[in-house]
Amino acid sequence: MKKILVPTDFSDQAENALKVAAQLAKKHGSEIYLLHMLELPLQQVDMMNTPSPLPEAMFFMKLAHQKFEHLMAKDYLKGLEVHDIVKNYPSFSSIIDTCHELNVDLIVMGSHGASGLKEMFIGSNAEKVVRTSDLPVLVIKNNHTKFTINRFVFASDFNKDNKETYKQATAFAKLFGAKMFLVMVNTANNFIPTVEANERIQDFIKDSDFKEYTTHIYNDETVEAGILNFSKEIDADLIGISTHGRQGISHFLNGSISEDLVNHASRPVITFKI
Repeated sequence: MKKILVPTDFSDQAENALKVAAQLAKKHGSEIYLLHMLELPLQQVDMMNTPSPLPEAMFFMKLAHQKFEHLMAKDYLKGLEVHDIVKNYPSFSSIIDTCHELNVDLIVMGSHGASGLKEMFIGSNAEKVVRTSDLPVLVIKNNHTKFTINRFVFASDFNKDNKETYKQATAFAKLFGAKMFLVMVNTANNFIPTVEANERIQDFIKDSDFKEYTTHIYNDETVEAGILNFSKEIDADLIGISTHGRQGISHFLNGSISEDLVNHASRPVITFKI
């Protein structure tokens, strides 16, 4: 894990993510890229094409750099290689473009979640990044003075299209030195007998060399509730899940368990794109 990107709006939630990123960077020798998005018309900040940029655009650019200076002076960033980036973005998918340009390995971002009508029609910023990212996204909800991962829940239906994400998840488990709890949630609408569920899980993991795991079949009203309740029961440090990254009408009709978890879980959540 050489490069970590942290989107920031300079909020408390964003700083919670930065503190976690700093701990990971110190442990693994990573660089941190702090990215701030300005929601300004492109022509206002294009110095080449606009002879007299609007004062408002210049003010917000200057203000962003001042906030970066204040943030970069924090004690928890001392000794780390931190790069600040200010860009004008038309969409959240452009965050991923920046990750590709920089060869980023992990996105760490803060979130306070979303609920109700806001969740249905707007969603949280973290949810939007999870939906568009083909990189692992670690979503942080709270302040972690010491970020350690000992109990790592990986929730899945253990179908074969999730195998690549499982490889990514086990790589992170090794990185953290964590034990994985592999959980399949049974619901009344999609019930699988325990014997069949265990056979599916064993077939799913048979080619993996990762051995620090236990398997669990958990019954609940919904898959999301099962993941949250199981994670609470074992006091999990991290929840991992695959995401299809559905967008548009497909997302509206089918939804995404991973995005629901990002909005509703109080624990850190890491997503892996199928």
